Amino acid sequence: VQLQASGGGLVQAGGSLRVSCEASGRTFSSYTWGWFRQAQGKEREFVAAISWNGGSTYYADSVKGRFTISRDNTKNTVYLQMNNLKPEDTAVYYCAADFRLPEYMRLSNGINYWGKGTQVTVSS
Repeated sequence: VQLQASGGGLVQAGGSLRVSCEASGRTFSSYTWGWFRQAQGKEREFVAAISWNGGSTYYADSVKGRFTISRDNTKNTVYLQMNNLKPEDTAVYYCAADFRLPEYMRLSNGINYWGKGTQVTVSS
């Protein structure tokens, strides 16, 4: 099983970026997906989560109204659309999947599947 994040890069403050995470090796259509990030020198933090059918989403207060999580179960992929990016959004972004409600993805302990990260850098 592999979760591969992609789409990171360098963007100016106020810009937009979309990161993706595609899973291979098994289907994740029944799993809740989540995005986390870790800035250099800081602890990993929860960003967003989405239920198995996309009907429920949950966001960290710091990204609410700017970021949108979505998923395409036919492609085994989760997305994070990031708008109005700020320098403090700079971090390595990781996808994750588990059987839990979206609001409990913020409790990252015990999450079964983690993807490799993708770097997002926002310049001021």
